[in-house]
Amino acid sequence: MAEIVNLRLARKRRDRSAEEARAAQNRAQFGTSKAVRDAERANRAVIERRHDSHRRENGGDAES
Repeated sequence: MAEIVNLRLARKRRDRSAEEARAAQNRAQFGTSKAVRDAERANRAVIERRHDSHRRENGGDAES
């Protein structure tokens, strides 16, 4: 025989898990301090400059 399920409690359980997932996403996105964000931005800039410095002058075209 099937198990009896209280739909109200099942809905609340589902909503709580969705809220927790959204909270975890927000913590990851907005939970860093300004110093950490600035350090990450500076690190990305260094990596991008290093990457750009290895580019060919003609843009990598085979015809030139």
